[in-house]
Amino acid sequence: MPALIFALYVVTEIAALFAVGHFLGVVPAILLLIAVSAAGMLLLGSQGRRVIEQFRRVGRGDLDPGTAVADGALVAVGGVLMFVPGLVTGLIGLLFLLPPTRFLVRPVVTAVAARRIGKFAAARPYRGVVIDGDDVIDGTVVQQWYDDGQGNARRAVGPA
Repeated sequence: MPALIFALYVVTEIAALFAVGHFLGVVPAILLLIAVSAAGMLLLGSQGRRVIEQFRRVGRGDLDPGTAVADGALVAVGGVLMFVPGLVTGLIGLLFLLPPTRFLVRPVVTAVAARRIGKFAAARPYRGVVIDGDDVIDGTVVQQWYDDGQGNARRAVGPA
């Protein structure tokens, strides 16, 4: 399967380069390839700094974490695609680095991630410490019960 994907990638890139070279000429096609790579590298630096700033805003509570994580993932994928040689991968990477197109793709990335995390969480039920909400006073745990999922809960914190 990876060999098939690689062959499809090579055929797509060569066909795109030949098509652009046929319509624009060889030199403009090569210049376009260089321009897409240069624009992507410039955008990668600025958008990387923007994503880091978004993570800082998440830490302060100003921004939804899903937005920052989705933008970070899209910038990372766009950066990887910028390093893969080719016109098509360069253009797709450039699209992932541009904020307006990330805004359009972000809901799809968030939905796919939520679906995958939901499957992961359903496959592994929580088996850890359970804190009863009535036994927390001003952020201090008064009583805490340990539940190992076998039905024999025992007190972990609090009076014996």
